[in-house]
Amino acid sequence: MGQRSLRSRRTLFERESELAAAEDALSELTGLNRDGGEPPERPRGALLAFAGRAGIGKTTLLAEVRRRAAAKGCTVLSARGGDQEQRVAFHVARQLLQPQLAGSPEPELRSQLGSWYAIVGPALGLCAPSEGAPPDQQGLRDGLDWVLTHLAVQRAPMVLVLDDAHWADPESLSWLAAFAPRAEELPLLLVVAYRPDELPDHAETFRGLPGRAGQRPIDLEPLSAAAVARLVREDLGTQADDAFCRECWAVTAGNPFEAVELTAKVRDRGLIPTEAGAHLLRDLAAAVKGSGLIARLERLGPSTVRFAWACAVLGTEIHPTLAAAVAGLGSEEAADAADALRGARILTGADILEFVHPLIATAVYRAIPGGVRVALHGQAAWCVVDEGLGPSAAARHLLETHPDGDPWIVQQLRAAARETLRAGAPDAARRYLARALREPPPFEERAAVLYELGCASLLTEPATTVNHLRAALEEPIAAPELRHHIVYRLSQVLAHSDRLAEASETLAREIRVTGDARVRLRMQSEQFMWDAFRADEPDSPARSRRLARLADRLTGRELTERYVIGLRAWDATLRGEPAHIALHHAERALAGGFGWAEADRGFEVPVLVALTFMYADRPGRTEELFATGIADFEAQGWHGAHLSFGYTLLGYLRYRRGRLAEAEDFVRAGLRLAERVGPGTPVHWYAVGILIEILLARGRITEAAQTGEDYAFGAPFPAAVTFPDVQTVHGELLLARGLTKDAAAELAAAGRRLDPRGMRNPAWCPWQLHLARAESHDAPERAVTTALEAVNRARQYGTPSAIGQALRAAADVSSGSARVKFLEESVGHLERSPAAYELACALVALGTELRRVGRPKEAAEHLYRGLDAAVQCAADGLVEEARDELAAAGLRPRRLHSTETDTLTARERAAAGLTVRGRGTAEIADELHTDEPTVVRLLSAVYRKVGTDRTGLDSALGGQVAQ
Repeated sequence: MGQRSLRSRRTLFERESELAAAEDALSELTGLNRDGGEPPERPRGALLAFAGRAGIGKTTLLAEVRRRAAAKGCTVLSARGGDQEQRVAFHVARQLLQPQLAGSPEPELRSQLGSWYAIVGPALGLCAPSEGAPPDQQGLRDGLDWVLTHLAVQRAPMVLVLDDAHWADPESLSWLAAFAPRAEELPLLLVVAYRPDELPDHAETFRGLPGRAGQRPIDLEPLSAAAVARLVREDLGTQADDAFCRECWAVTAGNPFEAVELTAKVRDRGLIPTEAGAHLLRDLAAAVKGSGLIARLERLGPSTVRFAWACAVLGTEIHPTLAAAVAGLGSEEAADAADALRGARILTGADILEFVHPLIATAVYRAIPGGVRVALHGQAAWCVVDEGLGPSAAARHLLETHPDGDPWIVQQLRAAARETLRAGAPDAARRYLARALREPPPFEERAAVLYELGCASLLTEPATTVNHLRAALEEPIAAPELRHHIVYRLSQVLAHSDRLAEASETLAREIRVTGDARVRLRMQSEQFMWDAFRADEPDSPARSRRLARLADRLTGRELTERYVIGLRAWDATLRGEPAHIALHHAERALAGGFGWAEADRGFEVPVLVALTFMYADRPGRTEELFATGIADFEAQGWHGAHLSFGYTLLGYLRYRRGRLAEAEDFVRAGLRLAERVGPGTPVHWYAVGILIEILLARGRITEAAQTGEDYAFGAPFPAAVTFPDVQTVHGELLLARGLTKDAAAELAAAGRRLDPRGMRNPAWCPWQLHLARAESHDAPERAVTTALEAVNRARQYGTPSAIGQALRAAADVSSGSARVKFLEESVGHLERSPAAYELACALVALGTELRRVGRPKEAAEHLYRGLDAAVQCAADGLVEEARDELAAAGLRPRRLHSTETDTLTARERAAAGLTVRGRGTAEIADELHTDEPTVVRLLSAVYRKVGTDRTGLDSALGGQVAQ
């Protein structure tokens, strides 16, 4: 490492402003002010980005930053992108994090990483990938975030240095680019250097971040003539005259690397640095780079050239023995070649070799004749496998070889794809399998390779996945099990691409030709599931009858049978069969147990079974199932669509229980995850629809309308059935905005779509309730008929919440004594239900109507109860409505003082105070040094004791928190 160390100690010319920026950032990080002034209030991290063309001095500058950081007691993590390693997944992440964790015994490592061990361990090369489904990319990034965050806190202050970021692998670079904005929140300085013209699109974050990094990357400029003169005289002595120095600047264009190499050439040639020898500089400068460098290399002899080529193929962190094997040289010959290359300032290092500069590595690699380069990559693949480095290390070399029908290459690429896919890098796995397909594989393996390629593309390129899997089905398949897996996966990706009819038809075709009864049952269960989600199913009642007959015959002895029984429970819910029937089948499905992250299974059926309990007024059981399911997702590292569904539907459950503030927090968390999955996906529709319902319940109609506009919430609606039904939610939004005719048309269309399918349960989809309200403006008689039909359907289903909601809708469109009667019965039912918000609405409506018919005492009682319930639910609009009605009756709303306030814990009081100040749960979590779920629990306790009205909270807490 002698040459590299010498270069890193060289004087940095004209980099004062860059070093000052680094010094300021280090001072803020460490709390040590460089000029002796007042230190910052607390250590503060930052992103510092340096940009410049090749040879401009980025590496030397970063070396000085590392030196200064270490001198200030910082933990320094360092990595460097490599031209040859760009397609090696997590190459940079491993350089950064592996040295901090590797070497610990497995039990200690498991303790350090906790639940993230099986998720990030394979990506960082700390453990072998486990069997089963891999983590999704967002889950893996969250795990890497957790590891880096904890290291930064535990080993603070920390400096992370990434050189040649433009050559970092996509997996690492995307992660770091997404993590970079968080550096300011941690005792972490992130320093990045890159060539701006070569920075990939997925790393655009580095070009401009908020806060300190918003100053944009610091561009490194070429050295001035004066700076080059100082550099030349530092190397060659003060006898270097002005003309000579100026010519050095002219021929190098102020490029520091070229200037340093030029002075070295002058010294080697023994050239006197005066004007007399200045005319030779241009030829010497040409020898430093490009063809001149290659000519200099070739003069070292064929063995040395071959060794240099092998090193260029291997990339960075080159082991001499491995390079010798790739070059086909003996140990002594390889050692002589390494010495010669060190002397020529091409290589540096001893135990581990590297090129003196990336420019040299690139020039050497590009100079290798095409056929020789391909052969060297092939040799490198054999050598790394022979060294025990595994197929993943060989795969990047095999990508550079020409297809030749070699089964060994196919075997290695498939093994590498399995490793990288389970480690969380599907894009890399897809590249390996695409190359294996071009080899091509043996005829009998082609279907398996296409299937694996489809699985690798599943989350990122669903359309491509469909093509690969359909192509696999056209190949001869000797193993029936493989064919079945292809069909399952094809139907799954079609369904998740909103092509539910094709998913069902794919399974139907295979069911007709499948002889194995257990396989046929599994396919039937999958078909029943996708048909249940189809909005355009041609004959839903017939499917429901077939499903009922099949489920009644099954005992639930194995997973597929339990899935069928679970689907029967959900179908009963949709159709509005008596709730006890749906609950009976739901309990049967759960009797044998099934997880939410079963291998080769979707999570849809477990979710549907859990929701069956919710609609049947058993929310406690639903909460238990969701808690277990979300834990399954998190343990598996599924932090994308799966976790978004979990949080979103958990928020929907809280909404139906009348805990609107908690519901909004959960749904917004689900929406944040859904936005990372992508707009237009089913999970995005779910999150936006539920959020709009919650906002309407809270009385924030303008915000709900803006949310709908922001997310293009409207036609065309998805082909899949959603909960709640998005077309119905859209109609409800139109109704809330006063667009009654548009609302009636939208809600009637929803009914025409759902009724023929037998989806008649108003507890699941209350389109009739909202339609009756919309019709009451122009067709009051029809509105009553619509509402009473919904009441009949609700009574058939039989849950108190469903009947109570339907009766309130009937009251809304009725008048006189019928209105009071409906509302009194509605309150009676809702008091026996978990639907706290619906009860609050019914109480306020009943109190209002009783006041109008001259029953003031009863009116006051119901209005006060409704007000208290509305406050508990955080239904702000309903709170104002109740207060207005009390004022109209000449009554004063009760203050929200409560003796229960005295029972609030200190943390509950703190959370309540921050709520009054307008903090969100994430901000409260930061200020209380806890996490969002804990904040939700704290606020839930406060809401139960005090309520959620902010003015009332302020009063209940002594009027101090608002200050």
